[in-house]
Amino acid sequence: MKRVIVACGSGVATSQTVASKVKRILTEKKINAVVDAVDIKSLDQYVKQSDVYISITKPTKTYNIPTLNGIAFLTGMGIEEETQKLVDALK
Repeated sequence: MKRVIVACGSGVATSQTVASKVKRILTEKKINAVVDAVDIKSLDQYVKQSDVYISITKPTKTYNIPTLNGIAFLTGMGIEEETQKLVDALK
């Protein structure tokens, strides 16, 4: 099963909100994936098992998986483009 990781500073509020919205989008598009919200300090251990990383804060590292702009899912600005990147990465 595909896995999406969403990370913010604490892994509580913002990442949970974005993870919930991403899960709803994926369900609507009939894409089966696990969506987890974590704090930024735990990111490295989760990225290894994930297919896509959605970043709420500006990434300070690069990873070997697609990294998407989580702010788009939070605010709605640019969400279509980031949703398409997400769908493409999970196919």
